[in-house]
Amino acid sequence: MTRTLLLAATALVAILPMTATAQQGQKAISANLATNPFAKPSTLPFEAPPFDKIKDTDYQPAIEAGMARQLAEVRAIDATKAAPTFDNTIAALERSGRMLDRANNAFSAVTGANTNDTLQAAEKALAPKFAAHADAINLDPKLFARVGALYDKRAALKLDPEQAMVLQLTYENMVRAGANLSPADKVQLSKLNSQLSTLETDFQQKLLAGTKAGALVVDDQAKLAGMTDAEIAAAAAAAKERGLAGKYLLPLQNTTQQPALAEIKDRATRQALFDASWTRSEKGDANDTRADIAELALLRAQKAKLLGFGTWADYVLQNQMAKTPGTALGFMQQLGRPVAVEQRREAADLTQLIKQQGGDFAVTPADWNFYSEQLRKAKYDLNQDELKPYFEIQKVLSDGVFYAANQLYGVTFKRRTDLPVWQPDVMTYEVFDADGSHLGLMYFDYWKRDNKSGGAWMSNLVGQSKLLGTSPVIYNVANFTKPAAGQPALITFDDVTTMFHEFGHALHGLFADQAYPSVSGTSVARDFVEFPSQFNEHWALDPKILPHYAVNYKTGEVIPQSLVDKIKRASAFDTGYSFGETLTAAELDMSWHSLTAADGKQDVDAFEKKALAATGLDTRDVPPRYRTSYFRHIWANGYSAGYYAYIWTKMLDENAYDWFEDHGGLTRANGQRFRDMILSKGHTEDYAPMFRAFYGADPQVAPLLKSLGLNADGSRIAEDGPSRSARKKDD
Repeated sequence: MTRTLLLAATALVAILPMTATAQQGQKAISANLATNPFAKPSTLPFEAPPFDKIKDTDYQPAIEAGMARQLAEVRAIDATKAAPTFDNTIAALERSGRMLDRANNAFSAVTGANTNDTLQAAEKALAPKFAAHADAINLDPKLFARVGALYDKRAALKLDPEQAMVLQLTYENMVRAGANLSPADKVQLSKLNSQLSTLETDFQQKLLAGTKAGALVVDDQAKLAGMTDAEIAAAAAAAKERGLAGKYLLPLQNTTQQPALAEIKDRATRQALFDASWTRSEKGDANDTRADIAELALLRAQKAKLLGFGTWADYVLQNQMAKTPGTALGFMQQLGRPVAVEQRREAADLTQLIKQQGGDFAVTPADWNFYSEQLRKAKYDLNQDELKPYFEIQKVLSDGVFYAANQLYGVTFKRRTDLPVWQPDVMTYEVFDADGSHLGLMYFDYWKRDNKSGGAWMSNLVGQSKLLGTSPVIYNVANFTKPAAGQPALITFDDVTTMFHEFGHALHGLFADQAYPSVSGTSVARDFVEFPSQFNEHWALDPKILPHYAVNYKTGEVIPQSLVDKIKRASAFDTGYSFGETLTAAELDMSWHSLTAADGKQDVDAFEKKALAATGLDTRDVPPRYRTSYFRHIWANGYSAGYYAYIWTKMLDENAYDWFEDHGGLTRANGQRFRDMILSKGHTEDYAPMFRAFYGADPQVAPLLKSLGLNADGSRIAEDGPSRSARKKDD
């Protein structure tokens, strides 16, 4: 997942008296520029933020001063007496806001990965100000007149393709932000947007607090039977950190299912852990998110109506690859039928296993992973604990993630310990291109903390831009369980996949080769941005890559082929659950954002129940990966009406991987082609033609279904059937 600030239009500063705004801006600048570390570009290599010099109290004044400075820059564009040209209007707009970007990129990093009360207070204070700032630009009639004049004569401007795209997107984004609305409607729009920005921040902070408070505390170690000694030690250490010495604490990850549910033998403890996860944000306390959600859904529907769209989903998908909610839903429904068949099969198999062991109950979500892991072991002789010794995190990063990137793209990595970081666990690397030239800088922050948002993501501290002369400074964040002191840093294969996934986003950013920051790197549609990241997951199991990093930390033994074969044979196991929970979450998201303004405010629990029932999937046994009340992607992280993107881009990914398999697999030539035609393009082209140029055709659902081990009718593909690439040729 990418984590970016979306400067959507939100509150209306543009119609305030400009003298008052200018006075406020000048006061902010004069008061804070003298000593603020963001006042000037960083003098560190590659303009990396000086985290050792930044105080928590520096961010808000720097951001406010940065807003004022950018407004002054925009007003200077407005006041230009010369007729609008691409350089004096569009390029000037692209150059604006440098101080704001410096401060906010660093602020976004620390508030996501290492927040505290001071930073959270700043978030709340700044949310409506960001909204106001965006409107001051997007709803500026003088600026829009200049942009519109250029857009109207764009065919005669002799722009290069990137410039033409930047002009088109600038115009379209201003229209989508409300630039064509009447003055009265702009006032109404900014009122809605100010409320939205405040609610989204409030939701995120409540969820973080609720997730921390929802951790399961266990008094008796016997109740954790099934977990490894290292995991139990980590739980004891986590409890001690919270002043609960002698007890055991299982922190919640962001998803519905929790890793320990696959191991804990005691059914009551499993149920308690599942319930803690399921109800984390629905306890009727200060961290309950449901009131915020009901208001957010209504306000988004009202905003969509004001902008001329039937629903928020209609508004969001207009500039995505899928274009319409109907296309996205039709795509998901093609998958829903076969996945539902598989879910019923899997639930029946697990219930049968329970009965064989003397149980008198049907499988529940709290039981699912515990019994599916047993079935996996029985069917494939694959024990997840048997895998962990082969995945030491530093080895995975250096000899897996980095090595794959080297083999595909020729890039190399050098550890940097001279650059300050936001938390001691963060690691930094400089990235070099195949010719030895500097390419970018990477930060990695992998271990879970109570003050870190859940999940995993990538974003930029500095964006790539030839216009600005900047190279990418990128970070990956995850939430892996940190080992107790003295224990090896072993991770699961799912964690390994997450590392490859997030580094796929990083490659998309590192290989950016654009002049203009607004179309650089990962500045692409939601249903395209997850394509490079999901595609990069494939190399975790590639025979040229896996033996290079999967080495037993004790013995130095390379992972045996017999174990690799088990992993591959088991890769389509339990896909009804693993894929189905994501599909259900995507449909739940689309249901919420298919409401019209006339539908009014919803009862969150009742709406969720009705929406889940309408999916046709087995939501009783296979709950959504994210429940409405803790679905941070859609309520705070910019994926509203866009969570389907993970599945859509999985389709793109599987089609692209088919191409690789049909053309020799992992080679430098193939990697360079993918870099040149996808990873380095940013948003300089439309997505469908870009993909078609690489793949040779439009994407199809069949390769995605086959990667799940399913036929279109829901029947399973025989495990001893033809290879993946051969099956493609049989289509």
